[in-house]
Amino acid sequence: MLLRQLERIGRAEKIDRIVVATSHEVSDDLLEEVIGAAGYTVYRGNLDNVLDRFYGSVKSLDDDSIAHVVRLTGDCPLVDPQIIDRVIESHLQQGNDYTSNVLEPTWPDGLDVEVMTLKTLYRAHAEASLPSELEHVTSYIYTHPDSFRIGLVKQADDLSAMRWTVDEPEDLNFVESVYERLYSDNPNFGMQHILDLLEGEPHLSVVNDNFERNEGLKKSLKADKAKSNVNQSS
Repeated sequence: MLLRQLERIGRAEKIDRIVVATSHEVSDDLLEEVIGAAGYTVYRGNLDNVLDRFYGSVKSLDDDSIAHVVRLTGDCPLVDPQIIDRVIESHLQQGNDYTSNVLEPTWPDGLDVEVMTLKTLYRAHAEASLPSELEHVTSYIYTHPDSFRIGLVKQADDLSAMRWTVDEPEDLNFVESVYERLYSDNPNFGMQHILDLLEGEPHLSVVNDNFERNEGLKKSLKADKAKSNVNQSS
């Protein structure tokens, strides 16, 4: 699944290089082996502190020419390279510190793109401390809008109720159905091809339409509250 996603990301015209940031847990040894054998750079870091892992993956490149970083999570095998390019272009044109299509979502869940300046990433890494900020990488940035220039990328049609990410077995069933129908004839299929498919076969998306968007973030926010209560009591 991840190899298919990397294949799609590689078609984005405004992406210069790709680094897969995974954990240093033994359970991810096979992932590093497979991804590395396919020719991709792999960085391994902290399992729970994903912000530190993301930061470390950029630092490991040791490249002073890097000015902007794109974040794409590994559970989005239907990510659309044209949307990636659109968010990057908006980010650069507007001169934002952070730009995304997720804060006020209008695309299906699973086509998420976040772009930030390297300076913004470094500041978030230095200042973030809450569990949600460490696990969800960009949380510190968009929860401090007075400190960063934040840009939103939206489309006219609100398709945010559609679920194209893979967090549950039912999600994988949906994605497999899409690939089975589209990939062999057109490996470059994009969002519109999927929408056309679902218009003809609406039953495909029923298998995973009972899950809530951003469930993981909501769990982390509860952890923030618990940490705050402990600090207050002490």
